[in-house]
Amino acid sequence: MKLKTWLASVLLLTIAVLTNTLGAFVGVNIGTDVSDLPSASNIVGILQANQITHARLYDANAHLLQALSNTSIEVIVGVTNEEVLRIGESPSAAAAWINKNVVAYVPSTNITGIAVGSEVLSTIPNVAPVLVPAMNSLHKALVAANLNFRVKVSTPQSMDIIPKPFPPSTATFNSSWNSTIYQLLQFLKNTNSSYMLNAYPYYGYTKGDGIFPIEYALFRPLPSVKQIVDPNTLFHYNSMFDAMVDATYYSIEALNFNNIPIVVTETGWPSFGGANEPDATEENAELYINNMIQRVMNDSGPPSQPNIAINTYIYELFNEDKRNGPVSEKSWGIFYTNGSTVYPLNFGASDLITGNSSGVFCVAKDGADTDKLQSGLSWACGQGGANCAAIQPGQPCYVPNNVKSHASYAYNDYYQRKHSSGGTCDFDGTATITTKDPSSSSCIFAGSSNSSTGGLSLPPMALGPSGPFGASMNLQVSSLKYLISAIGVFLVLAVL
Repeated sequence: MKLKTWLASVLLLTIAVLTNTLGAFVGVNIGTDVSDLPSASNIVGILQANQITHARLYDANAHLLQALSNTSIEVIVGVTNEEVLRIGESPSAAAAWINKNVVAYVPSTNITGIAVGSEVLSTIPNVAPVLVPAMNSLHKALVAANLNFRVKVSTPQSMDIIPKPFPPSTATFNSSWNSTIYQLLQFLKNTNSSYMLNAYPYYGYTKGDGIFPIEYALFRPLPSVKQIVDPNTLFHYNSMFDAMVDATYYSIEALNFNNIPIVVTETGWPSFGGANEPDATEENAELYINNMIQRVMNDSGPPSQPNIAINTYIYELFNEDKRNGPVSEKSWGIFYTNGSTVYPLNFGASDLITGNSSGVFCVAKDGADTDKLQSGLSWACGQGGANCAAIQPGQPCYVPNNVKSHASYAYNDYYQRKHSSGGTCDFDGTATITTKDPSSSSCIFAGSSNSSTGGLSLPPMALGPSGPFGASMNLQVSSLKYLISAIGVFLVLAVL
């Protein structure tokens, strides 16, 4: 019996160590209120080109879910606010939603989470009574499909439901929501799910009437006379981001719950604003995002929970110019739709992406219409300004002599030259972005690391941990977690 107990202890310790060494990640939200939204395959190409391993969708966009298949990118799909009421009132509607938007895509699309609504308690409070019932119904549908261990259900909430977030140690949820939040936390605890938090230091600072210095919002060091300290715990807070996460942990604790991890489903900083939005600048956005990435990737939690990493999703991939509201509301993107970055994204001194497309190529799609390819080829080599000398007879890229191969070369040459000034990889739907270098030993495409005339060869940014086998390693690690958990439960039961 002592041996069995010892084996069980060793197994549980091994599980804990493996789980905790997987590392924190930074993912990205994909909003689609964009006038010139790229195709789903091009959006996924941008994610892959920049090693973004986690993405959140605001709905269950069929085109994106299909394009994300076989990529290993971990995906959170969204139940829209408009769908919450119907699902909350009808278990059959929940089952139909799961079958249509999850079962139909798993496992080729690596769906690992469902976000039920967005900030429901603070934006559509009349739907609050059915929020947790909707989550329960979705979870039961996942159980019926045997996906409840793979796909977790939660709901993103804003900081607005915590009226006084500072000092963090005294923070509590708005008492008018206590019943609903208690049910929510009980659900998360029962299903081993995370609390989803939308945390925006930009709003915390701009609405704070100068209470906190801007350095505190931007993760910048504070002089000793400006240190932010919780008077009750004497914890020092180096960023408003950490304080917001900790305020949420303390609010959860105030309702007698613990061991519910927090994932930040949205955070960011606008790069442009109106005349009355002086803090929405490209410089501040660059500082915030880069400092936030560095903060999250150090794998530590806030002062009260130092061992729980703060996995985080950037808001957002593109500027959503079709959104209503102030100018800043349209300016949260970190990429332009052509794949270049709005500002440099920095992962340390050696990891810098500047918007050059190193490692990203624009090629003709398989199965594209030949006439359209010919038109695109002619345009790229003519008005587009691509250098097409290499695909002329007798030149290195003439063979294979077919329109698809020649179009790929011309499309890519145009894209490498023009994408930083707005050029796109579309060509009437016949082109797509890829991270696979189309070069051969005799024909070198612009942008290739083998090209002396191509773009700068800079390391891609890594929004998340990447193993030696690239992005596919993340799926292996994710699957390993589930396998470890299943083996752990089985063996612990066996030895008890």
